[in-house]
Amino acid sequence: MLHTVAKLHYVEEMSQVDIARQLGVSTATISRLLQRARAEGIVRIEVIDLATPEDITRQLVDGLKLRDAAVVETPAAGALTALSAPLGALLRQAQLVAGSVVAIGWGRAVREVIRAGLPRMPGVLTVAATGGMQQHAAHFQVNEFVRLAAEEFGGTPHFIHAPYLPSSELRDVFLGDATIRDAVGLWDRTDVAIVGIGLPHAINPPEASAATPTEQALVHAAGDVLRHYFDAEGALIAWEGESRMIAMSPAQLRAVPLVIGVAASPEKATAIIGAVRSGLINTLVTDTKTAQAILAVLATR
Repeated sequence: MLHTVAKLHYVEEMSQVDIARQLGVSTATISRLLQRARAEGIVRIEVIDLATPEDITRQLVDGLKLRDAAVVETPAAGALTALSAPLGALLRQAQLVAGSVVAIGWGRAVREVIRAGLPRMPGVLTVAATGGMQQHAAHFQVNEFVRLAAEEFGGTPHFIHAPYLPSSELRDVFLGDATIRDAVGLWDRTDVAIVGIGLPHAINPPEASAATPTEQALVHAAGDVLRHYFDAEGALIAWEGESRMIAMSPAQLRAVPLVIGVAASPEKATAIIGAVRSGLINTLVTDTKTAQAILAVLATR
C-alpha cells in the first residue's frame, strides 16, 4: 500500500482526502503512509539548488582554465544579442586606449553583438582578423563588422580587401599591397580579438559556413576559430588551405592578451571546449544553457 499511496499522491497528484476516499481509509492513515514512504526511501524529495550566472561563470573559468568569462541568463529570444552587454563589460575592463587594436572575426554571434552596441573607446583601431569570405550572407561580411565596431567605439577601421583563401601566388600579391600589408601588420600588436566559434561540418550545412570541400572533409574537427580547425582536445588539424589563408595565425591569436570567443548554442559545447584547449581563445562570453552544456561535457571527461 505504501507504493500505491505514494504513486497516487506524488505521480497522479491526488489529494490525501481523495486517496483516502478511494482506498476507504482515513486521511490520517494516508498522511502516516506518506511519511513512512519518505522515511523508507520509497519517495525521495530533492530540492535542486539553482546555479546563478555568476556561479556558472566561476565554474567555467575553473573548468576551462579561462582568463575570464561572462555568462548571461538565456533569454526567451535573442540569445546572441544578449551577449553584447557582457562583451562590453569585458572590453571596458581591458582599458583600451587610443591606438589599441581590436581584431574582429566573422560569424553570426560577432555580427549580433556588434550590431547591439559596443562601448565608446575613442581612438581604438579595429581590423579584420581574416580576409573576406566572398559570400553574400550577412554573417560573412567581416569588413562591415570592422566598420560598425569602429563606429561604435569612435575609432578607426582598417579593412582587408582580399579573400581569406586565395591561391598561394595571389596571397603574396595581396600581401604586397601597402594597404593590406599595413592592416595585416596590426595583427602582431592586437590587444583584443573578438571571434566566433564554428560548429563541426558534420552538423553544420555547407551553406552556413561557406566551407570548401577540403574543409568539409575534416570529419574529426570539433570546430574552428578563423578557419583554424581543432579536435575536441584542442589539437590543431592541418588542412590544405591553412598555409594560404589570409587570417591571423594560431601563434598570433595565442599572443593576444584577450581573445574573446562569443557563442550561444548548446550544440557548440564541444567546439568551445576545443577552442579553449587549443589556445585560440582565452575568454568566453555565452549564455547559461550553453555554459551548462559545456560543464556537462566536462563532467564526463
